[in-house]
Order: sequence, then C-alpha cells, then structure tokens
Amino acid sequence: MAVVTVEQVLEMSVLRAARPEVLAGRSGLGRQVRWVHTTELADIAPLLRGGDLVLSTGIAFPGNDDGLEALARSLRDSEAAGLLIELGRRWASVPAALVSVCERLDLPLVALTREVRFAAVTQAVGERIVDEQLAELREAERVHDTFTALSMEEAGPTEILAAVQRLAGAAVVLEDEQHRVLDYRAGPEDIAGFLADWQSRSRAVDHPGRTAWDAANGWLVTRLGRRDKDWGRLIVQAPAAPARRLAVVAERAASALAMHRLQDRHRDSLLRRTHHELLLGLLADPTDTDLLRRCELSGLPTENREFVGLTIRPRLPLGGRSDPELSTVDDVLAAVVHAAHGLRLSSLVCEIDRDVRVLLSFAPSVNHERVVEKLADRAADRHSVVVGAGRVVTRAGHIDRTLRESQHVVESVHTGTSGRLVHRLEDVHLRGLLTMLGDDERVHAFVTRELDVLEEHDERRGGDLIEVLRALLEHPTSKSGAAAAVHLSRAAFYDRLTKIERLLGVSLDDPDIRVSLHVALIAADLAT
Repeated sequence: MAVVTVEQVLEMSVLRAARPEVLAGRSGLGRQVRWVHTTELADIAPLLRGGDLVLSTGIAFPGNDDGLEALARSLRDSEAAGLLIELGRRWASVPAALVSVCERLDLPLVALTREVRFAAVTQAVGERIVDEQLAELREAERVHDTFTALSMEEAGPTEILAAVQRLAGAAVVLEDEQHRVLDYRAGPEDIAGFLADWQSRSRAVDHPGRTAWDAANGWLVTRLGRRDKDWGRLIVQAPAAPARRLAVVAERAASALAMHRLQDRHRDSLLRRTHHELLLGLLADPTDTDLLRRCELSGLPTENREFVGLTIRPRLPLGGRSDPELSTVDDVLAAVVHAAHGLRLSSLVCEIDRDVRVLLSFAPSVNHERVVEKLADRAADRHSVVVGAGRVVTRAGHIDRTLRESQHVVESVHTGTSGRLVHRLEDVHLRGLLTMLGDDERVHAFVTRELDVLEEHDERRGGDLIEVLRALLEHPTSKSGAAAAVHLSRAAFYDRLTKIERLLGVSLDDPDIRVSLHVALIAADLAT
C-alpha cells in the first residue's frame, strides 16, 4: 500500500519553510498520514479518522495541564498520526505538559516555528497522498495485467520467475518441499552470496502464515500449496521490511505457479522439468558456470566428483512398435527415480526422446560400477530395459561425454543381447563403431551397394533373401542351423543361397564377402 508518513510530510517544502521542530514522539514519525485535518477545537478527536494529521494554532486548546493531557490522550485514542502546532498565535513555545504527555504516548508533536498557510499544507499533503495512491493503483494494475497474461499463456515457472524478478527488482528463488532450489533468477546484486548454504538456511525459516518476511535472511517467503500439503516455497530477496506491493507480487506468483501445477499435473513434474533443462544444458555446454551452480543447488555436487551418464531404454517386445509407449517410459522413469532415492544417489533423471537419461555424481572413493549395477537392477525389477553406461569422467566439463557415450552404447546394443543388464562401450564392438558412423553418407552408400539388389528382389517378389542371408551370417558354422532359423528345408535354403550369389555376383564362401555383407546388415539395422 502506498504510504505517506509524518516524517515525509515534514520534509515537504511547504512545511520545511515553517521550520518544524519535533518536540515529542519521534519514534512515531513513521506513522501513515491519510489526511490533514485543520482545527482549533480541543474536542476534535471523535471527528477524526485513523491517520489524520492534526494542524492547529492551539488558540482554543485547554490552558491547564489536565486539559492538555486529555487532549493528547483523545488524539492517541482516535489513532491520529500526530499534532502540528504553529507557534505565535497562542503560544511562543508549546507547553511542557503537552510535550511530556505526547512523549509518554508516543504521539508525534511538532512545533512550526514560522507562520504557514494551513490551506497550502492541506493541499500539498492531499496531492501527495493522491499521487501515491494513483501510483499504487497503476502498479497494482501492472501486476494484475502481468499475471493475467501469464495465466492466459499457461506460462511455466521460467516465465513466472522472470516476471517476479522484473516486478520486484530483486533475486527470486523457487524451492521444493525439501528446500532444494528448483530455479532462480538473479537480482542486481551477486547471486552467489544470496544462494550460499541455501538448504540449511532455508530449513531454519518456518513461518505459520502463507507469506512472511524473515528479517534474519532478508527473505520474503511465500508458501506454495496448503500448509499440510505444501510442495515448495517462493522466496524473494528483501533486505528491508517489504512493502505490501511486494507481498502481492509474491502471492500472485505463487497462485500462478499453483495454476501451472494444476494444468501440468498430467505432464512432467516441476522437479522432472528442472532435471530435463539441466541435462539438456549439460549436453550443450557442461562448462557453463551458472549451469553448474544450478546443478549444485538441485542436489548434484560438481566439485571434486566423478560422473557417470546412463541411458535406460525400455526393451520392446518382438514385433512391437519402433518406440516405447510414453506411459512405459514414465513408469521406467519413476522406477529409476525411486531407485536413485533409495540408494541415496546424487542424480539428475529425466526423459529425453523416449529414453530415461541419468547423470550420477560420485565421491572419488565410491565403486561407481557396483552402484550403477544396483541402480539398474532396481530399475529393471518390473520393466524390461536396456541400460547403457558411459565411462566415468572426473571433470564437470566432460559430463557431456559420458552422457553421449551412454546413449551411443544403448543404440549399439543388439536387440537379441541377453544375460547382461548394463552395457558399456567395450561391450558393443563393431555395432558401436557403426552407430558412431551412422550419419556418414559413405556408410549409407556402402549399405546400398551391398544390399540394394536383394532388397529390391524381396520387395518385388515378396522374397526372403535378406533374412536368409542374415541367418547364414548369424550361424557361420552350421548351414543346417541357419536353415532351421528361417524355417526352410536344407534344399530350399541352398537354392536361396545360390540365388543370392547370382544376384550379387559373389561367392558366399569368401570370408571377406561374408564380413562385408554382415557389416552392411548391421549398419542397415542400426539405421532403422
């Protein structure tokens, strides 16, 4: 709320010209002035409203101490902002009894030592109050319009925090119920000091109301959700006691976040969204200082740590879709989050392109391979998954390498691989190399040159030469086993091999030819 105080009134030029002297109630100079009431009546108190500043010459005021004390008490009881007396008409100096009682009552008493036009004082203070109220209304309209527009646009936390920072001109932090920083926006001052030792400081701040100012930290704290089911807090930097306007901004932002949470209840949670943004950022530039600070605040230590990236892909049933159902990915993601929490791992977990992506942060003394195996076992307890693990990196700036390597490993794993849950680069051999070269046009040209003739034959005549060739190459020591794999008699199988040799113009007994065709088949499989 816009406030004009007694002290501010005394600093106005119209009153400075009257040479005001504060005689009593100096601690009450911060009282709000709602209007100036000019009077000479001693019994004016019943006609006053709270916040009225009384301006008088004292001509009709009592001439005895008891009467002056009764006058002062009546002004106090009516919650008057203060009493200004112009000297010269009645008194050369304000009576000591009136000064004494005003001091005891903490009622501001000011002597105007020079003559002043009371009408000019009333007009100037009134205009100042109206101007402040208009400014407040314009600011309230700005806040209303800002958050109404955000609601209409279904804005997320990123846009809402940016709006709070812009309106407040200060740093703002969004934290979850465990006091972990989900997101923040820096103010004009250094953000590092504001965020230092965040979790322990935040846990110590507990206020019963929805919005409260914590003077020790200089925080305006607004709870998100009901007290018994709160899901986080919004904290605005406020070194001094905040104006009501700032509390309104914080509470409107909290309402906007709650609305977004309601609208977004069937989509990623706020924490999952934060992890998603952090992992995408790390894949793009793991050396970004601000990004690494955000990781620290989200519970992923980055100083003196070792990092392992994981890609966990739901294993598709034979003949199933080319991509897992999103609900299946969500189930796997939930299982991974639960497993990581159970193992007390520092991690970021999210879904990217139907894969569950994980970044683990370890102390150097931890056996990370064993921990990864435990995490994978728990995640795979109810879901069939393929897990790719990147090699450990010891610098935060190399996090993108282990994340990319884990994805590369998953994409290289043969669908028929069994008996192993976690796969690493050394497990994927040729398939790993071909996966890395998958976008190379020369690889595509090689596959086309080796297999196009057979594929065109199969498409044109509904044949099975590609599958026969695959069976031969996957059973290099037994043509009988190869024939059985494609459900053909030995004679029919040999007949198809002869046709393949004729179409390709090669001998399938040549080891180099077999290797070349096998590489082409693997590359073709990886490209689909």
